[in-house]
Amino acid sequence: MTGMKRTVLVTVTYLEMTSPDQRSAAPVPAEPVTIQRAERPTISFYRYLYDTVGADWDWYERRRLSDEALAAIIHDEAVEVFVLHVRGVPAGYVELDRRVEQEVEIAYFGLVPKYIGRGLGPALLDRALERAWSYGPRRVWLHTCSLDHPKALAVYQRAGFEVYDRQVVSVKTELIDLARQGGRERSMSRGSAG
Repeated sequence: MTGMKRTVLVTVTYLEMTSPDQRSAAPVPAEPVTIQRAERPTISFYRYLYDTVGADWDWYERRRLSDEALAAIIHDEAVEVFVLHVRGVPAGYVELDRRVEQEVEIAYFGLVPKYIGRGLGPALLDRALERAWSYGPRRVWLHTCSLDHPKALAVYQRAGFEVYDRQVVSVKTELIDLARQGGRERSMSRGSAG
């Protein structure tokens, strides 16, 4: 059936913390790690992080953005990107978004595949929560979905997040295919923003 757009149903789970007292401290990782803010990261570096961390989980939203549209988000003063390094090598990242007053969204969070399962995710999440709560918001929130790592929801709940909503959404398979192919649908040319 040519021309038919196929979709897949994805469960999106929304979680929040409404008090820093909900936060459960993570154990210290066994490996030497540093977490550093990437201030105004280049577009190419951000895309490297996004594509590498999100490849196995079918992240596609930011792949569809032009360089200019992406720069408008990640270079906003209310958006912060923190990169986890293991022995100097990027191992994951977290993006905090404070563009909505009195809220901090953990917009993106994840590890480079090679570093999954080594106890690094909870440490990065703990640092992100420390930073998020330093702004005094009324809540810190995030969402995960059924395409994400199977342990993602449990990691968030162990950190102290509580589920406040679930929705089933329909995602076009062409978008998932875009993520799996590593391609980008961008209308603008590369270069000027990165």
